[in-house]
Amino acid sequence: MGIFQTLRAQPWSVEQAKLDNLYAGRSSTAYAKKIALRVFLGVVAVLFTLMLIAYAGRMGYEDWRPVPQLQLLWINTVVLVLSSLSMQWAQYSVRHRKMDAMRIGLLLGGALTIVFLFGQVLAWRQLSTMVYFDITIPAIGFFYMITGVHCLHMVGGLIAWSRTASKVWSKVDIAKVQNSIELCTTYWHFLLLVWLVLFGLLFAGDNLDLVLKLCGIR
Repeated sequence: MGIFQTLRAQPWSVEQAKLDNLYAGRSSTAYAKKIALRVFLGVVAVLFTLMLIAYAGRMGYEDWRPVPQLQLLWINTVVLVLSSLSMQWAQYSVRHRKMDAMRIGLLLGGALTIVFLFGQVLAWRQLSTMVYFDITIPAIGFFYMITGVHCLHMVGGLIAWSRTASKVWSKVDIAKVQNSIELCTTYWHFLLLVWLVLFGLLFAGDNLDLVLKLCGIR
């Protein structure tokens, strides 16, 4: 059922009641969770878009100095890609009832995410030890803010991941486990996409002209 069909639904009508009876309670709940996640991801996308625009606006000033490139961020990016692929493997496995493979994929996804977060902390420390470092420099302030907000969302994902992992090892109905893994996988892919855009545009090199053009500033 599409979102517009959902909005047009008339739960008081006999026809709608017959349609609702085709779904088990958990199916309806699973659909509601997917809609809620999509709305949340839309809000998060707007948040990061606004930060990107603010970053681009500050880049337009003559005194702008970009953050020095950190090679560690490339490693962290690869780790996050592997984490997302692991979650995708878990989703594929649970759909095909390969429970052992699903557990391995789920554990790898969570473990690699923790490695990514640890790598980001190391990147913050590495930047703070550079001679160039000055927290009052706008580029560095933006770097800490943007990467920090992204890490907070990853931590939130790990909380959901831990709850999903507890279901996997507590003999919960396979349908509930599958739905939880699919939601986690969607969230991981979304945060990976956000990071690739932010890293590619802001922290992987001097992309001043490209960022300003994308944000309509130049």
